[in-house]
Amino acid sequence: MSGADGRRRPSASHEPWRAAGLRKGRRYGISRQAIDRATERRLAGDWRGACAAAGIDVELDLDAVRNEYGTEFTEQLLDDLHHLVPDLARLHMPRSWKGLGLLLPEQPALLSRPGGPDGPWLTLGVGPHYHPWLRGPVLKVGRMSVIPDYNPHHPMREQPALDRWKISSFTAHWAGLPHVWETSRHLWDSRHVHEMRERWGGGPDRAPFLNADGTPRAAGELPTGDPGPGDPAARTEWIDGLHQAGQVVEAFTAAGIGFDPGPVSVEAAARLPFSPARIPGEFRRLATAGLGDRFQIPYDKHTTVLIALDKGTVRVEFAEFDLDTASGIPAMSEVCWARPPDIDVLRDGMSPDELHPLVREAIAPDHVPGAPPEPAFADRSPVRVRCRDEWHEVIPSPVGLRIPHDDEETNREASLRALGGNSTGCFAVREAWSTGEGRLPQALRKRRDDLFGWVRQRDTRAVLHYLDRGGDPDIRDGKGRALLHHLAFLNHEVLLPRLLEAGADVNAEDRDGRTPLDVFDQVAGGLREDTVARRTLVAAGAVAKDPEEFQAWLLRASAGSSDDPPF
Repeated sequence: MSGADGRRRPSASHEPWRAAGLRKGRRYGISRQAIDRATERRLAGDWRGACAAAGIDVELDLDAVRNEYGTEFTEQLLDDLHHLVPDLARLHMPRSWKGLGLLLPEQPALLSRPGGPDGPWLTLGVGPHYHPWLRGPVLKVGRMSVIPDYNPHHPMREQPALDRWKISSFTAHWAGLPHVWETSRHLWDSRHVHEMRERWGGGPDRAPFLNADGTPRAAGELPTGDPGPGDPAARTEWIDGLHQAGQVVEAFTAAGIGFDPGPVSVEAAARLPFSPARIPGEFRRLATAGLGDRFQIPYDKHTTVLIALDKGTVRVEFAEFDLDTASGIPAMSEVCWARPPDIDVLRDGMSPDELHPLVREAIAPDHVPGAPPEPAFADRSPVRVRCRDEWHEVIPSPVGLRIPHDDEETNREASLRALGGNSTGCFAVREAWSTGEGRLPQALRKRRDDLFGWVRQRDTRAVLHYLDRGGDPDIRDGKGRALLHHLAFLNHEVLLPRLLEAGADVNAEDRDGRTPLDVFDQVAGGLREDTVARRTLVAAGAVAKDPEEFQAWLLRASAGSSDDPPF
């Protein structure tokens, strides 16, 4: 949501880094085209095709499952698979909310136990390290304990917090910790999606903090006291509003929860995006399902949050992290205790049309659906630039930015640069567009960032759409990386020929001097495997660093820490 000056207003309920991650996770988590294709296949009874459309790999051999677990288990499994909404499940998988909204590694969602309490789980998750950027989520069946077991010989035993690339900050994620969704079928099961509004603290007609059409409630419309149980949405607004205002103890008391901040300050407890109004109900659902009588929420590597029932009252207590104790307590999944991201992004100005259609129907039932917004990267309209005390128009094209300067002016600018001068006006903007360094006008930066937002979510079709609309194949992101640098994270069988046909520079260097082949070797081949894509790049003239320099660069890359994939 932007104010009159065009700047984004502060989030209604989150720190800037988390608010940005929520927006990007929801905007780029899965494209509307993927949702539409997955829905078509699901309604046709093709659950495998629906998973493929949603970018989910299926590792299920039903004959092997039947041989190992029996016919009854397999039939129950198939029943769940035919009601699985893979695009909805992918959207709600554990993500890093620290700026990018990317899927987190080693955070499997345990969907169901088709064989009963002692049987294996149907799970959805991504692999370790940077696999979420290289490979999508995987759907499979396997035995898994809901209770974390930190092996004393495992290198992560002394530091289970998921902070290897600083991709998680106060987000309740520890390495390898499962997220139980068996009692949260509204996130993935078509038979239960209608429960979403109620499970998120809403009532029959609207979700909390929103009107029935999905627009945010004005401050004057929010309750200032207990509205009573007759209006669930207003009661959630009152309770969760206290927490968001920093009145943490009052919020938990209003929800009927005993609260002890333990070793942390109340201000620190306010940083977790608790929805106290939802916690007692979600706790009891988990307990009734036989998943435990106490749970924990990871806070950081020193602190955990314990949730238990004490004489009929749910108690929430911050406690020092003790490895032996923590290893015996299952975690309460973030989807059970945190404020729903889909509600908060609407509060912060996103349109209901940008949400998953099933989510939009649940939390904005009176909204009249419109066409999804056209991606910003598809915009080819001119952008005004201040140049030599005048306003000029620059235009994105398949060969970079077109600027209104003739050859003589261009040569004069090149001479100035050769003598150590700095480009200004149109020339500076064109340089920033082609290298990723320097400032871009807001309109151009929005288009560039929108494209690479989809790229980071591994959406090849978005890149093809960009090229179809006359996009520049050599566009750079903010770190000087061209589309070819991201090739290993996309469908290179489809995309590589298109980029080469469009004239992409196969030896473009990013800010660290890495070529597309360098990056491809690191993340896709590692040992420079002789793949079709690599051979195609080499045949097109791509070169890589010498072996010693390549290995040194790998070490530097693996030691880095950022929100981005480590390449």
